[in-house]
Amino acid sequence: MGRNLQSDKRLRPVDLARAYGLSTQAVRNYEEAGILPPADRSPHGYRAYTPLHVMALSTFRALLPGHGHRTSADVLRAVHKGAVEEALRLIDESHAQLLDDRRTMETVELALRDLGPTATAGPAWVSGSEVMFIGPLAARLGLRPATLRSWERFGLVRPARDPRTGYRIYDSAAVRDVRLAHQLRRGGHPLAGIAPLLDQVRAAGGLEPLEAALGDWRDRLSGRGRAMLAGAAELDAYLRRRAPEGP
Repeated sequence: MGRNLQSDKRLRPVDLARAYGLSTQAVRNYEEAGILPPADRSPHGYRAYTPLHVMALSTFRALLPGHGHRTSADVLRAVHKGAVEEALRLIDESHAQLLDDRRTMETVELALRDLGPTATAGPAWVSGSEVMFIGPLAARLGLRPATLRSWERFGLVRPARDPRTGYRIYDSAAVRDVRLAHQLRRGGHPLAGIAPLLDQVRAAGGLEPLEAALGDWRDRLSGRGRAMLAGAAELDAYLRRRAPEGP
């Protein structure tokens, strides 16, 4: 950061801005949003920041990679309102989401492991000649039917049509594709990237195309986990620094 802001008792918005590569307006916006604690004002109305504000900004930036902007901002706002328990609850929720995403990834890996080169059955959902209609299938996955229709337009799923009614019907292979697409979307993969993977799985009769996607997904989850550890250390230091002053 160059200049040691922790040694200065009074800092201007431009000092924080230069140190973190921000605009002075961004620093003011952070204060107005509650991400930074309120600054003292000079008789002429100029803001005067302190090393505590430097720590708040550093903490916010450390939380961002693991928790995202919204949660990171909510955590700092809670801290500055004296609601530390609320801040910790938000952190817990973010960790719980990461764990859920890890379990989702593991579910995808297990599903793929069970799919051999010629397998078509969806895991315990549909077997033999059974089929599902779009409404019940969407409800089973916690999605809207419109989402499945959108996926169909992108080529992710290819349901057949009932010859009498024209309704979409999903056999075991289509259900498998829907479930894999759903899990990969949960992993953050765009629709445009999922469609070619499923096309290759269908055409080649193999699952190798998904291995790279799963590896990338795993790396991103690990990166989030490490980022959360770094953010936790910064947040803990900030809370300890604020403790003597109270909320």
